[in-house]
Parts: sequence; structure tokens; C-alpha cells
Amino acid sequence: MHRPIDEPGRGDGAARGPVPVPPPHRPHPVPAAEPAGPWTAAAGDGVPDPGRVDPRVLGALLARHGWQRRGGAAGRYGRWTPPGGGPGSGGTSLLVPDSLAFPDSEDLIGEALTALARSATPSAREVLTGLAVPSDEIRWWREVPQGPAGTVPWPEQERLRSAARKILLAGALAVRGRAGYHGSRHRAAAQAALEPVVVGTDPGGRALTAFLPVPPGRPVAVRLHHALHAAREAVDYQRATGGMEAFDSAVEAGVSRELTDALVALVRGTEGARIALAWAPAAGVPEGCAARPEPVEFSPGDLPALREAGARYLTDEPSVPVRITGAVVRLRRSGPRGEGTVRLRVLGGADVGHVRVTLDEEAYRTAGHAHLVGLPIRVVGRLESRGGFRRLADATGVVPVQVDEAERDRLMKSLHENLDFFEEACGPEEER
Repeated sequence: MHRPIDEPGRGDGAARGPVPVPPPHRPHPVPAAEPAGPWTAAAGDGVPDPGRVDPRVLGALLARHGWQRRGGAAGRYGRWTPPGGGPGSGGTSLLVPDSLAFPDSEDLIGEALTALARSATPSAREVLTGLAVPSDEIRWWREVPQGPAGTVPWPEQERLRSAARKILLAGALAVRGRAGYHGSRHRAAAQAALEPVVVGTDPGGRALTAFLPVPPGRPVAVRLHHALHAAREAVDYQRATGGMEAFDSAVEAGVSRELTDALVALVRGTEGARIALAWAPAAGVPEGCAARPEPVEFSPGDLPALREAGARYLTDEPSVPVRITGAVVRLRRSGPRGEGTVRLRVLGGADVGHVRVTLDEEAYRTAGHAHLVGLPIRVVGRLESRGGFRRLADATGVVPVQVDEAERDRLMKSLHENLDFFEEACGPEEER
């Protein structure tokens, strides 16, 4: 028996014969369609839609990640080979048009994207990531002793990841405001800004690349660009003159204790570390930045200056006068009378999640009554940098705040779900 011509084949090596009828089955659920955008991926294969890929952007990403252009018809297309692959190496070779002006341009781009998706070259995945979502790239290197077969031990890889996270967080905090020490201020908003970031790891474990989508990640990339170069210049000034004045002016560029601590974590235990930034080709160069920023390098000899700067930022950051509205989530005092300590979940007035405040007996009683009836309180004081801006000093004017019924119901529900927070004895975490 022969297969009808309109039936799909089973491969050249398959034996011909009757086609078995599969048993009945339930169809797979069809996912809801996502809104189409200029960088919508093709269904099912994770490859960007060839019709939405600019060949100039593809060529720029290939060049950035070490691919070599080796000939091709001038003005029509170029042939690209992966890093380390010569014309006769037998590796992946991509034919990329120079523009979309030719009838077969989209077909060539589609073939190139498919070849990248199937390539074992590590940079191929990074090129596809940069095409799928236009992203600024930040890349870290750490010079550490090699393990077996040229790899980096797992603890060293974890140190690289941890330091990279801290550097990104320092950049996101600097976007929210300039300060020598941020503490717990703006931390929730900064962490939320980093949620879209995608990370790719070098196979050897010596490098790490973060892709910051544009938008919303460009402000973080721009701030880090300025902050890292300012930190490098401040370290050079301190090592040359012994003065710390350059670190004071570097705060305006985004340098902070959080950044100096992150750089210490990146460099400690290495022979040196390097950070490079590259802008998304599809988004262009941001105003006031170099088109191809030079990598910023730090060495173990820079650690004393970075540590001294971090200590200076911590002690010099002033307290902040605030008027906070917050819900009481914990009460503590040593006896039935006298002053006590209250922990507030901040609802407004300061960019922190929680604060602790010491109240006199009358104010403490007011806070307790407000807590029992599900009302927040308002208090005036100074948010102290000591302890990371988690303490309110010189508190006065404690009064309950009226809220609408929906907010009050929500606060009361939170109270009943967390009854153990309402206690006269402080848990261990209260003292941290």
C-alpha cells in the first residue's frame, strides 16, 4: 500500500505501509494570544519574527558578541562566522542581508535566526536575547583561579552573581534619588525595577551578562554608566592624593555606599574585575553617554579606597525629617507602664517599608488603641540613617488617622490574620 500524496511522510528511512490511526485524545489547550509588538517571537520556536528584525541591528549584535564578517556581496549581504571560527572551520555561518530592500531579505534573516537558535556557540543565545527584547547589556568579568578543565568553581560563580545583583540594585537606587547611603529607602521600588532583567552566564563561569530591556531598564543602565566611571575616577584621585573629596562629588553621579560595597564584593578574592556596558542598537545611544563606553576595571589595590568611601558615606548621610503615616504591626514594652517601642508598616511619608519608633506612655497607649480598632497613626520625627533609615527619633504628635471603610476593613483583616504581631514581647528579629 502506498501513502496518499497529500499525507506527511515519516522520513526517508521509514518503512512504507498502512498508516496507523492514533487513538482519540483531548486536544491541548490553546494559550490566549498575546498582544503583538515589534519584537513578538515566532510561535513555538523562541526565534524573533524575521519580518520585524532590522538587519542592521542583527549585524551590530553579531559584531558586539565577537562574530566576524567574512566577505559577501558589498551592499547586499555579509557572511558571519562565530568567534574563533575561520572560513574553513565547519562551524555555523550566517548570511545576513544589509537591508530589507531585496526580495529575499526576510528569508535570509529567518534562516540566520534559525541557525542561531540551533547553534552551540554561547554568544548565539545572547544575540537572540538582544533581538527578542531590545536591551542594554552590562557584562562583568572576574579574574579568579581556574578549576578543572578551565572552569570556575561554583562558589566563585555565586560571588559573581551576588556582586552583579548588588551593582544593579545600587544603580536602581540611584535612579530613585542621589544619596551617599540609601539604607532601606526606595528599596522595594528599586527591586521592582529590576524584575524584567534577564541574565546570561558565560559557560566557563568567569563572566556574567545582564540584559536590561529598553524600556524600562535604560535609566538604570545610564545611571550605572555614570556612577561606575565616577567611582573609578574617585578611586584614582584617592590613591594619588590620599583625599576623599572626589567621592563626595561622585554622589551626584550615583555613587553610594551600596555601590562601593558591591564593587568590594566583586573585586575581593580576585586578581581584578571588569564591567562593560553596551547600548541596545535598536534604541540608540542615550544623551550624554559615549557610543561605545570603555570597560571600567577595578583591582585589589582599589579595595582600601572603596571601603573607606563606604564608611564615609554611612557616617555622613544626615537624618531626614518626616511625617509618617503607618499601620501599627508590633508593640513592645518591658512593663505595664512607661514608654514602649512600636513598629509601623509605612503607608506614606517615607520611602521605606517599616520603621521602629520609641513612644512615651501616652503616645504608646494611643498607638495601641489605634491598632485594636484598625486605624493607622501619624507621627512626626527624624528618620535616622543609623540602622538603615529604619528608626524614627524624637517622635511627637502621635494621632490616629481616619481612613475609608474599605481601607479600615483591609487593616482589620490584616490584624486578625497576624495576631502574633500584636505582642508585648519583642521577637529576635525586632532587634536587628
